[in-house]
Amino acid sequence: MGALLLAWTLLTVSLTSGWSQILEQETVKILYPELLGTEVIKCNCANTCDNVYWFRSVHNHEKLEFLGRCNNAGRYVFGSAVDTARFKLSRKSSTCFALSIINVTVEDTGIYSCVLKDRKNTEMWKSGILLRPGVTPPTLPPQTKPKAAEPVCRCATKDPPQDDCGSLVLWPLVGLVAALALGLICTLYYFSRLPKKCRHHFVK
Repeated sequence: MGALLLAWTLLTVSLTSGWSQILEQETVKILYPELLGTEVIKCNCANTCDNVYWFRSVHNHEKLEFLGRCNNAGRYVFGSAVDTARFKLSRKSSTCFALSIINVTVEDTGIYSCVLKDRKNTEMWKSGILLRPGVTPPTLPPQTKPKAAEPVCRCATKDPPQDDCGSLVLWPLVGLVAALALGLICTLYYFSRLPKKCRHHFVK
């Protein structure tokens, strides 16, 4: 509601003055400055801007206050009720202006917005920044990392049984014994077929 009130008020002022307006559709940024610290709020212009107007909506966003105006030459004018010892207006560059709040207090809570104006009297409205001094920022939920895929083991998980190894050794031995037996049988058969004289000669 505070942002809508601020936009409606600026729209009413601009329409009565005959200016053209551009409203940026941005999400309101929230800042959590420390108490008694210094907070700097920047207002950036896409091109060269001649003036910047600073506003804030405080006290439950029901009161709109004009803080001041700063031009491209670095000259500034404050609102009538602004504490000039704590609020400072400055020009950082031709496309950047800044509002500094010194010794931030809880009373500075509110939406701070700027309106940029170029030489063609075209206004660029910023959505604004919500200032919440002394408030603890919300804790973001922890980011969960995806679980790494477990490696797939394609190797045998168990040692082969000893029976398998025994069979690998046993069957070659059986084949060797069978070959020797066959050779012996063939030799005996060969000698049994020889004539007796030949056998007698082999004996001598």
